[in-house]
Amino acid sequence: MCGIVGYAGYNEAAPFLLEGLQKLEYRGYDSAGIAVFSDKVRTMKSQGRLATLREKVDAAGGIPGSLGIGHTRWATHGAPNDINSHPHTSMSGRITVVHNGIIENYIPLKEELESQGVVFRSETDTEVVAQLFDKLYDGDLVGTLIKVISRIRGSYALGILCTDYPDTLLAVRKDSPMIIGLGEHENYIASDIPAVLDHTRNYYLLNDNEIAIIKADSVELLDTDRNPIHRDVYTVDYDISAAEKGGYDYFMMKEIKEQPNALRTCIGSRIHNGDIRLDKIRLTEEQIKNIGRIHIVACGSAWHAGIVGKYVIEELTRIPVEVDLASEFRYRRPILSRNDLCITISQSGETADTLAALREAKANDVHVLSIVNAVGSSIARESDDVLYTMAGPEIAVATTKGYSTQLAVLYLIALKFGKIRQTIAPETAAKLLTALEALPEQLESLFADEEALKALAKQHSDKDHVFVIGRGIDYGASLESSLKLKEISYVHSEAYAAGELKHGTISLIEEGTLVVAVATQDQLYEKLVSNVKEVKARGAYVVAIVKEGCTDVEGVADKVFYIPDTEDIFTSTLTVVPMQLFAYYTAIERGCDVDKPRNLAKSVTVE
Repeated sequence: MCGIVGYAGYNEAAPFLLEGLQKLEYRGYDSAGIAVFSDKVRTMKSQGRLATLREKVDAAGGIPGSLGIGHTRWATHGAPNDINSHPHTSMSGRITVVHNGIIENYIPLKEELESQGVVFRSETDTEVVAQLFDKLYDGDLVGTLIKVISRIRGSYALGILCTDYPDTLLAVRKDSPMIIGLGEHENYIASDIPAVLDHTRNYYLLNDNEIAIIKADSVELLDTDRNPIHRDVYTVDYDISAAEKGGYDYFMMKEIKEQPNALRTCIGSRIHNGDIRLDKIRLTEEQIKNIGRIHIVACGSAWHAGIVGKYVIEELTRIPVEVDLASEFRYRRPILSRNDLCITISQSGETADTLAALREAKANDVHVLSIVNAVGSSIARESDDVLYTMAGPEIAVATTKGYSTQLAVLYLIALKFGKIRQTIAPETAAKLLTALEALPEQLESLFADEEALKALAKQHSDKDHVFVIGRGIDYGASLESSLKLKEISYVHSEAYAAGELKHGTISLIEEGTLVVAVATQDQLYEKLVSNVKEVKARGAYVVAIVKEGCTDVEGVADKVFYIPDTEDIFTSTLTVVPMQLFAYYTAIERGCDVDKPRNLAKSVTVE
């Protein structure tokens, strides 16, 4: 949650800060603010979207200065208003801070500081950092920061200005993302790469409790003992245009349409001469043969991918699979054995709950294989093995290509493990591999239904409740389809295992209720059609998503969308696309901001 940027150079800081925040607005957009230092620190902040802050800055004729920090907020502590917006400044005006994360012990620290006469202006946990820094400050900027981070608990990425150091930007992180962008005669901090891409492709990644001292012509990295850190420079290897809208009204539609190519990259780069190569994972064939249980741990859409992955992995490898919400995993004292495998899934690689679950698994000597998109992210670095989804930058809050490529990696894992464990026959493996390679083209063919789905959205955009039902793998796909409607169109939508309807939920079906029935599993198709008849008998309007050739459903459902015929275990990649498009156009019809749904942010870096 939240996005931070910072600039140290010889040019004006404010234009970069505003531009960088715009690239990070997917991380939070309740309010925004910047602070720029020339002869003094000038701060300007505003409730609402970044455009409001930009108007305020322009009306003031800009903010002069070549050193500055900025913040776009997803509110945690205190309402989204001008006072609670970042940056926050200490009572003396000497220290100014931006922060992504949560200071968990801010209440006792605040009470301690108030007892010493410090007056707080905001309701935020972040202001404690600024006030504590000022209280502990003894002229030694780095030494004071070390004292501060020894006192605070929680997660943080901090950008700090001090009026005694007019050329220095200080940064530190723990459990929240932070990069240091490296330019020519200017350097940057940011929560994510898109903020600096127009200025540099080169950056450092900070590890926990590493300190960066940033000036126009230098970047110095230190540990908390003040020892220098030598760090390899990362270079962005994707086209800058991948992080731009490219003529689309919203990033989400662009990213929906990018799914075929994302799948081609994710799948094609790992198939060689009829064999799957899982990059350079250290998990040996002997370890794979001896896996006792797999724990898939994730949040949100990644968890939905994990649900589908459970079906596929168990089918092909006969390894028992448990799927856990990361936010519950470590608190339930999971039963872990040394020959287990933990698969964590996270688009950003910074998801706080998933990172905590990863550490719990490693603390129990369990091998961790992570599926992430962001190269060099915290989860990637802390895992024993990592498989990148190669989806490219995903800017819209609602994931599309991120989810599709996570599924693809899970398919690859299942097929590779199945071949090693000899739980699938060679001819079956070859057939499945051919079907897997065909998925990108099959997915692309689904865009032919876009206008029909747009019309369907127009017809049903006034619905208050939608149910998505399926059985087996289709139930897993239904979870993600339902979430797409919820998060971007604000329609109350629920996914149900179709066989459970008669155990209570069918009481909610009434005349005109929209029900989407996903029915692509050959063995379960007839049972799902029976469930469709049950809801139709109670007045539901049914949209069915089925494989090509299942035309008999047209006599039961009100509207039918067909996906290309594929192996049952791969259908989730295809069935979700009509629902992504339906959710997108429903959101448009309802006047919603597709890329920035209310109360949400892209990367959840707080528990």
